[in-house]
Amino acid sequence: MLVNMAMTADGKIATANRSISSFSSRYDREHLLELRATADAVMAGARTVDLNPINLGPGPAKYRQRRLQRGLAEYNLRVIVSGSGTINPRAEVFRHRFSSVIILTTQRGTRNLPAPLRAPPNEVRICGAGQIDFRQAMHWLREKRSVKRLLCEGGGELNHALFRAGLVDELHLTICPRILGGRNAPTIAEGTGALNISDAARLKLKSAKRVGAELFLVYAVTR
Repeated sequence: MLVNMAMTADGKIATANRSISSFSSRYDREHLLELRATADAVMAGARTVDLNPINLGPGPAKYRQRRLQRGLAEYNLRVIVSGSGTINPRAEVFRHRFSSVIILTTQRGTRNLPAPLRAPPNEVRICGAGQIDFRQAMHWLREKRSVKRLLCEGGGELNHALFRAGLVDELHLTICPRILGGRNAPTIAEGTGALNISDAARLKLKSAKRVGAELFLVYAVTR
C-alpha cells in the first residue's frame, strides 16, 4: 500500500478549520495522477471526500491510457473509509459513476450510513463492530476485488490507522513552501499517536527530488 500526501513545511495538511487543504503545485497534482495510474484502487477517508471536490478517479485520457498499457482497468476502484458511517451522499465523489465506490464501515456505522449510499453502484463492506479492522478490510479487497496495489490519499486519521496496522509499504510526501501553524491544524498522521518512540513507524528514504520550491520525498516503511 502507498500513502501519498502533501504537507506544509510545518507538517500541516490543512488549516485548523479545514477550509483550505489544497496548497501544492500543478506538478504535485500531476504526481498524484501518475500514482493513481499505477493503482488498482484509490482510498480516502470520509472527511477527505466530504471537504474536497475530488472524485478519486484516474483523471484525463492520457492517465487512463497509461493504466491500460500497464494491464490495469481504465478506471480504478474507489474506496471510502468511515467507521461512523457519516458520509455526505452529495459529495463530489458520488457524482461520478465511472467506477464502483466501495464504502468500508462498521456494524455501528451502518446505522448512520445515508440510504442513497447503500444502493448500487456503491458497495458497503462491514469490517468490524465498533472500529474498522483494516487487516480484514485489506484482505477482502485483495481476495474479492483483486486489489493488489492500493493508494491512500488521507486524511490523517486514516493514515495513522494504516501505519499502526503495519499496512503501509511506501510514503510519498510532498513538502510545500508554506507555514500554516495552528495546534489544531491536521497533520499527515492523526489519531492517538505513538506513546513510545519504539512504536513509531520507521522510514527509509528512497528518493528525494526538488521541483521549484517543493520537495518530493519517497520513503519505504521498514518493518
